[in-house]
Amino acid sequence: MSSDWGSLFDVDTDPEDLLEHFDTEWFRGQRYRHLSDERHGIERGTALVGDVVVRGYPSMPRALVLEPAIRKTFDGPVAIEEKLNGYNVRVARIDGDLLAFTRSGFICPYTTRKVEALLDAEAFFDDHPEQMLCGELVGPENPYTDHDYSEIEEVGFYVFGIHHRESGTPMGVERRLDRCATYGLDSVDHYGTFTPAAAVDAARERIDDLNARGREGVVLKSTDGETALKYTTSAIHRADLEHAFELPFDYGRDFVFTRVMREAFQAVERGESPAAVRERAQALGEAILRPAVETIRTVDRGDPVGETHTVRGDPKIIDDLLSYFREQGLELHIERDETVGDQRVITFTKIAQSTRDKTRYYLEGGTIDE
Repeated sequence: MSSDWGSLFDVDTDPEDLLEHFDTEWFRGQRYRHLSDERHGIERGTALVGDVVVRGYPSMPRALVLEPAIRKTFDGPVAIEEKLNGYNVRVARIDGDLLAFTRSGFICPYTTRKVEALLDAEAFFDDHPEQMLCGELVGPENPYTDHDYSEIEEVGFYVFGIHHRESGTPMGVERRLDRCATYGLDSVDHYGTFTPAAAVDAARERIDDLNARGREGVVLKSTDGETALKYTTSAIHRADLEHAFELPFDYGRDFVFTRVMREAFQAVERGESPAAVRERAQALGEAILRPAVETIRTVDRGDPVGETHTVRGDPKIIDDLLSYFREQGLELHIERDETVGDQRVITFTKIAQSTRDKTRYYLEGGTIDE
């Protein structure tokens, strides 16, 4: 490890001690390291590829009540953009190759191949080799999330940030939008820039529209890109809970609690009437109970339960992706596996082993000590 990396990361820890916290992986015959959890103030997902540093994407605080959160967080103009429901990807060009890093810093072979096909980014990286594209990969054909967007047939990559690869410093919002337009890069929807006071009503208006369309929410950013907040819709809270209770023994109680509390704060923030709160509660209850009942019935029938994904691509890339999941200890159930042209198309379920095994145990008479 280069002796000046400690100063680059602005930590006092010995570089060799820091390196011990990084996991080692291989991609296309090259060894690289990535940080799966934040350490010593270094962001989760930071990767080391040879002598090249790729900083992780910083975590983003969540607002539960918009007006006081905006007032407390921002003292200047606030940009409002859509928050998409996919998975966070950073794209950097290293030694002439585009590489796609997931949130944990893993170079995903499937995502890298998709990004190579989706992005015409050579001109951008020719002019900005020190930068990385931070975006959301969304759509029905991806191996990590299962949220569909009607406008996306397979997958799409939408830029929400451009950061310096080594320092992590973000490009300002207006310049980033200009760079995306100049180089033909798809960007998340930008709704405008407002004073902090005006941003409250503007964000609420967008949230109402996104909620009606079943979309995730908004991100509010300072114009220099340094400060950000996220705020999500009731529709996505319910969708998250539906997903969690499809696999009730695989998601922790904290996952459920946080989403229920988001709904509670949102109801108070909006000054909802008793009737409106009752309607919200009924929708929340359905989101929790109905998928759990269906999962129990599915296990009782002996059918697989878990997260189902469809992916397509070069057969070797698909093999690498499935091998990675299995190496992580995941049990996969293949639903469909066929060749379309020169691509392999596969639908698979990541088996929720805890949900399957515990549900089966209780169905067969197991008891709970309370």
